[in-house]
Amino acid sequence: MKTILTLLFACIFVIMGVDTVLPAVYMDEMGRRVDIPSLPKRIISLAPSITETLYYLNLGGRIVGVTEFSNYPDEAKRKPNVGSYINLNIEKIISLKPDLIIAIADGNKKESVDALERLGYSVYAINPRCVKDIFQTIDNIGKITGCVGRASRLIKELKSRVNYIESRIKGIEMPRVFFQIGINPVVTVGKDTFHNDLIKMAGGLNISGNEKAKYPRYSMEEILLNTPDIIIISSMDRGGGFDRKKREWMKWKSIPAVKNGRIYVIDSDLVDHPSPRIINGLEELSRLIHPELFK
Repeated sequence: MKTILTLLFACIFVIMGVDTVLPAVYMDEMGRRVDIPSLPKRIISLAPSITETLYYLNLGGRIVGVTEFSNYPDEAKRKPNVGSYINLNIEKIISLKPDLIIAIADGNKKESVDALERLGYSVYAINPRCVKDIFQTIDNIGKITGCVGRASRLIKELKSRVNYIESRIKGIEMPRVFFQIGINPVVTVGKDTFHNDLIKMAGGLNISGNEKAKYPRYSMEEILLNTPDIIIISSMDRGGGFDRKKREWMKWKSIPAVKNGRIYVIDSDLVDHPSPRIINGLEELSRLIHPELFK
């Protein structure tokens, strides 16, 4: 009788488009052993990128809490807020009675994750370090939530888009790119960032790509010395300062990017979050850096 019931539930999950998942111990991306319940139904996301990934896997209905700035898709804005991903509201998390919490190593405080674990919650941590790591993260989230099939199809689609870009830029000359994320002071991106990875994948050469600091400050003298062919400004400054900065660049006519009118603004949400949407950001950067290849 037990076998028949198991098969019946498996059939129901298949009809719903959900893979069968039994309670199990999983190794998360930080090498921690985490007990995951069968088909978690109350999930809390501790970063905007995790929220986006869950929605891409059609798991929005199971999300009961998100962090601040989880704004994609629009439905995510209406989910209960559990604080910023740096400063979590533990009491709020407890009140939402999650059976799975998904954290991110590069953002959530370790002591907050440890505190949630001590309280008996299943906390699975992700830790993507480059764009292609995101594929593994999607696969892992698919496994622990019972969406292996959907995750596999999503990864296949994303990889296909990446492969197309890589095939187009192979052997192409790489223009020098200055990527600005801070307005005052001027802040750019170093080698250990998703932004640097995206610039390389899009066929550009990040002029600060050898910097050990993730987000180094750059003086105007350094920028003039490095003669960028393209300047890309992130829209991270929600006050609209990026538009003003774009105008300010125009006085530096000796910079090739200014001389040739190659100063662009890019939506920071497309390049800041290690989620499936980052491939949209890669495609946008490819068009900005190589418009001759990507119309």
